[in-house]
This record gives sequence, structure tokens and C-alpha cells, in this order.
Amino acid sequence: MPDRVQVPLGEYESAPLEPGQLTPRDIDRLRALQTRGCLTLTRERTGWRLKADATVGVLVLDRVRVVISPKFAIPGEQLMSWLAYALGTPVPATARRWTTGPDGYADLVAAALLEQCERLLREGLRRDYVRRRSVESALRGRLDFAAQATRRYGQLDQLHMRTFEREADIWDNRVLGSALKAALSLTTNPDLARTLRDIARAFPQAPTPAAALRALDRIHYTRLNARYRPAHGWARLLLGGGGVSDLLTDRGTTADGLLLRMPALWEAVVRRLGTEAVGPRGGHAVPGGKGAGITVRGDLGNASAFRPDLLLSVPERGTAHRRLLPVDAKYKRYDRHGVSADDVHQLLTYGGGYGPAESPIAVIVHPRTGGHAQRILQVRGPNGLLGTIHVLGVDTRTTPEQATDWIGSVLH
Repeated sequence: MPDRVQVPLGEYESAPLEPGQLTPRDIDRLRALQTRGCLTLTRERTGWRLKADATVGVLVLDRVRVVISPKFAIPGEQLMSWLAYALGTPVPATARRWTTGPDGYADLVAAALLEQCERLLREGLRRDYVRRRSVESALRGRLDFAAQATRRYGQLDQLHMRTFEREADIWDNRVLGSALKAALSLTTNPDLARTLRDIARAFPQAPTPAAALRALDRIHYTRLNARYRPAHGWARLLLGGGGVSDLLTDRGTTADGLLLRMPALWEAVVRRLGTEAVGPRGGHAVPGGKGAGITVRGDLGNASAFRPDLLLSVPERGTAHRRLLPVDAKYKRYDRHGVSADDVHQLLTYGGGYGPAESPIAVIVHPRTGGHAQRILQVRGPNGLLGTIHVLGVDTRTTPEQATDWIGSVLH
């Protein structure tokens, strides 16, 4: 098949496609992604129009390669820094400008995974005892009596054995081998592809990408494998299609690609920003769970519950009491227009549900460029103040550490 046609897109932008550029399989896969809110595909008189929503990354179709670059609030040169912050991994040395490579985000994530895998190889891959079954002429390990009796009928020329060998063929390494293979299918940079291929030979692979993802969900980190955590973070992005907290893969229907839903990224960023901002002042995040949400009962069907993206427990200034502070991440242009009525209603509910009745407070955190910004909304009714909403705009051109310090000073 000839090289795919490159279709550049910006976040929230659209581009026309000719009728012959999409195969029936592509249309099915794009429709599946449309149901997930990643993009919109519409039929036009002269062909198709593909519109990106709050999604960036690379989408590999049969005849075209769609590259969606960030345009809204997180500049391309800062995207990898904020992504690494959300994942809790070191900022990779490959966190360069978005426009330096034809694959953008996919190229950068693949290089970030490569950087971590090279470090693991230099340090030595982790090995663990793996149970093996073998047939040999000399006894090693334990004799498998059942297999010896039923398959060799008591003959001792070949021995069925069970052994435990220390090997690198364990799940910690298999998921990285599978992720390196996935990265190869996304990058068109020949130098990067060559290095990925060389490094991949040193890692075992899982039977399928789905098996590798399930293994990532089961892995528990201890002092023995804690050094694998950054590499596993980048591997999860590549194996899952790019989502920070949710996967974009509908088995059998989606295209190959590496897509990042920006609202999910921003929620992960805000959860860490808020938690680290109040920590030095005695605050902490309240974990989710039974009894932590606002519940709705008495309606048709089962009772429902909802809670903000982040719930903080902070000390009241000058007292020994604490209060709950609901924080919601909004990936919206609240630096350019007012807070929507729906979001005002939502934050008033959070403030009234978690805060004291006499002074309910809630917080919105949105991205912006050109400096941090704060404004305070006071919602009043005929009987007085209904609640206060603090709208915090975090400048994404600064570092996460600077943003953390600023939010901490404001919340204090």
C-alpha cells in the first residue's frame, strides 16, 4: 500500500476528506470513536469532514494518517511536561516541541518509553522465578510423577520435570515489549523506529496488547520493581490508545492510534495540583468511596451519586476545625467567556453538599495562557448568599511546580 496521506488538524478544528480516502472499515472505526466523544465525522456533498474535539494525537487509518496537535490551552512544547506530571513520571528528555516531528505526540511518547527502557537495560532487567515444565535426560528440579507415569509409562530415559528458573520473561518486562511493538506501528521516524526495534529484541512480549493491559492493572509496585513505574506509565498510553484515565480502545472497531483526551488529562493534572498545593498547609485529598458522594434518591430507578473531581480536607484558618473543599476541573475557555449556567449549578450543588450551610464554597480550575488568574463568583438569591465559586485559571506555560505554589497560596 502506498504511503498514507498526512492530514494535519488542530484541536477543535476540522478538515475535508475525499470520498476515496476513507474505506468502509475506516468509517466504522471513526464512528466508534465518535461515540466516545473523540471526534466527529459528517458526510458532505463532496466527501467527508473530520472534526477533532478535545482530543490530540495520531490516528492511523487505511489510507490517511491524521495528526491532531494541541491548539487550545496547553502549548505543544509544554504538553509532555504536563502529561508526565499527570502520570507522576519524570519529564522525558524528549519533551521537545510538538512541531519537530511528523508524528507529534506519538513520536514523543514512543521516545519517552524508549528512554525509560534503555535505562532499565543499563541497570539490568528484573528477573524472577518462573515455573517451567521440561523433558530432559537428567533430573533438575522436581519430577512430575503424574506426567512420568501417564506419558512415559514408568520409563526413565526421558524425565518430565517441574523447575523454577530466574528469568526476565515476567510481566514487568512483557508489557514493555508489547508497548515497544505498538510504538513501532505509530512512528514514521526511521531513526526512532530502528532504535525501537533494536531495544524491543531485549524484552519479552505478552501474547496480546489486551493481555499486557490486564497485567498492568494487576501489577503491584514494591522496592523490587518500583523503578519500572515510569516505563509502565508510558506503556499504558501506547497500549491503551493514549487515554490518561480511560482507554480509547473499542476492540475490533477503532483505528490504530495514540489519542489523548485533553479533559481527562486536565482532570488528572488538577487532582495532583490540588493535592500537592494543600499538603504543606495540613490539607489532604479525601479518597472516593461509599458515603463520599452526593446522592439522589426517590427518583425512578436506582439512587445515583456524584462527586467533584477532587475533594480536599483543609484546616480552617485560625481554628482547630476542618472543612471540605470541592474542586472541579474544567477544560473550557473560561479565560475568554463566563462560567456556564450548568457549571454554576453543578458547583453550587458541590458547595452546598460538602461545605457549611452558612458559607458554601467550591472551586473551578481551568487552563489558560498568559499568567495565572483568579475571579470569585457570588451567587445570591432573594434570601441572601447561595454560595461562592472561586474560578482559578492555571497558566500552562509555567511549570507544574509554579502552578502548585500559586494554587496553594490562593486556597490558603
